Amino acid sequence: MKSEVVKYDFENEFVTPERCFISETWNSSNDEMLSIARARVEPGVTTALHYLKGVTERYLIVSGRGLVEAGDLPPSEVGVGDVVIIPAGIPQRITNTGETDLISYCICTPRFSTYCYHNLEKE
Repeated sequence: MKSEVVKYDFENEFVTPERCFISETWNSSNDEMLSIARARVEPGVTTALHYLKGVTERYLIVSGRGLVEAGDLPPSEVGVGDVVIIPAGIPQRITNTGETDLISYCICTPRFSTYCYHNLEKE
């Protein structure tokens, strides 16, 4: 791996069946240990209940307010600067309880792939 600056691409955001918008910030086969995605949840929306097989995820909240549900953790209010740690295999979802978009960075170790994602609302 070499030192580099990866510029954020504002145009690569896409909508997911999870009911949120994702923009891959860093997800490279050259760095199997980590991925980072920007997630945007619109006001009043709850993401699909899901889990990541073999991947620990952290939400770093950078804008907005929400209510996170993760495994046995009681539903918890989150806001700017909060970090939510979600071990691999733990069911999770987040609701935007504010009036503006809820934006977080999803930091996954090892890196996220579509094969690790399991939607519990469709299984």
